[in-house]
Amino acid sequence: MTEPASAPPPGRIIIKKSARKLFLIKNNRLVDDFTISLGADPTGPKERAGDDRTPEGTYIVNWKNPDSHYFLSLHLSYPNAADRARAAAKGVSPGDNIMIHGLPNQPNHAPAYYRERDWTHGCIAVSNEAMATIWQDVQPGTVVQIEP
Repeated sequence: MTEPASAPPPGRIIIKKSARKLFLIKNNRLVDDFTISLGADPTGPKERAGDDRTPEGTYIVNWKNPDSHYFLSLHLSYPNAADRARAAAKGVSPGDNIMIHGLPNQPNHAPAYYRERDWTHGCIAVSNEAMATIWQDVQPGTVVQIEP
């Protein structure tokens, strides 16, 4: 007897960096959208560890972290093969540990700071209220498309 194949999660996330928006899609319908903050140097794809850029490409939510330094976080499968190849061609590390997360649990700035600028080291940040919604609706295996 064979095990039934597990179905992929029915949702996906589309992130449009230039619009500073995260779109939550379920069953091919837009169910919500959220304003985001990006890496402190957001233009272009992530090229190496420490460049403060948010990646561009297709990734998977590969685990959820309820004990993050931020209000909840979803870990993305960055770097993918294209990211590794781009970094190898430059002789640098692509970096890792890219997440979608809420605000810091121990903030160093007033709340307006986090709303009004790109402040992460390459992650995608949303408000804690948005993160609570995303956390409930997104499961490991969800596809995340990050566009310029």
